[in-house]
Amino acid sequence: MAALGRQVFDWHRLTPLTWALLARQTPQPAGQKRTAAFLLCKLMTVSSGGGLEESSFVEPPKCAQKPEHRTGLIQCLLEKQRTPVWQENFVRSLRDMGFSDVHVNELLSIQPGTHPQQMLDIISELILLGLNPEPVCVALKKSPQLLKLPVMQMKKRSSYLRKLGLGEGKLKRVLYCCPEIFTMRQRDIEVIVGVLKEKCLFTVKQVTEILHRCPYVLREDPGELEYKFQYAYFRMGIKHVDIVKTDLLQYSMTKTKQRHVFLERLGRYQTPDKKGQTQVPNPLLKDILRVSEAEFLARTAVSSAEEFEVFKKLLAREEEESEGCMADDESLDEEEEEDREEEEDREEEE
Repeated sequence: MAALGRQVFDWHRLTPLTWALLARQTPQPAGQKRTAAFLLCKLMTVSSGGGLEESSFVEPPKCAQKPEHRTGLIQCLLEKQRTPVWQENFVRSLRDMGFSDVHVNELLSIQPGTHPQQMLDIISELILLGLNPEPVCVALKKSPQLLKLPVMQMKKRSSYLRKLGLGEGKLKRVLYCCPEIFTMRQRDIEVIVGVLKEKCLFTVKQVTEILHRCPYVLREDPGELEYKFQYAYFRMGIKHVDIVKTDLLQYSMTKTKQRHVFLERLGRYQTPDKKGQTQVPNPLLKDILRVSEAEFLARTAVSSAEEFEVFKKLLAREEEESEGCMADDESLDEEEEEDREEEEDREEEE
């Protein structure tokens, strides 16, 4: 038994030498010589007591013969051994949320300096609001500043949007059209919501639908938004339900007024009476606002582009004169108020 043990030991000791002789005697190309040296190195590591796990970190160096290349090789090996754990966890977490490798690469390129946990927290909040991976990537690419938001602010804003009914996937269009809904002051959002509820008398459900279908209203001046509603409701005779259904509030006041007044003066539109009746059949709102100008003129107004251009210039002049008259009236009212105050002061002195 002892003799057998000595034979095994001698065989292990001679194995590296045998491989070394073979490597010297066998003519090989340069690339194969390097590979043979690499395998020899691995075998010598194992035979000298090292494990396979240790040898797996050794790679065939391309320029191991030159001392100046050793530093770069060591640095490369260290970088490979120091593969960031956070990056692996980050990629795994995003994949668990349904993001593809393409999405992950896009997200990593948006804000390279962003802390991975910060990015994961922001993305998680957007996913919890009902967004799919694709809209999340689009929104973050359009507004990378979202990744810099404090997580607590993001959570509070998400909670507020849920109260407005903008969860469960309804936020996709809002975030695409108005990504600043997360960065703008909550007070500004509340003012717009207050105008829709208190000034325009929309129901809570209708306000949610307006914010979903016409997110641009969040950028509107509150006074302009109220005037737009009043014009549609009183001047055009459109009810709340139709205002919501036709997305009227997303169109500019200039466009709405130009096309409406033009149809009025052509005799093709009438403001309904108290019973909602008109002497002429009014065209559908979608045929007034949702179509291009060429289609509006050809099908709805049945008029020429030249005539419409002349009308728009006249309407603009009328509005300027009207604003000038209003300014004069306001100045007269101020003068009258000042005269009245002066008279009251004289009476008190007397």
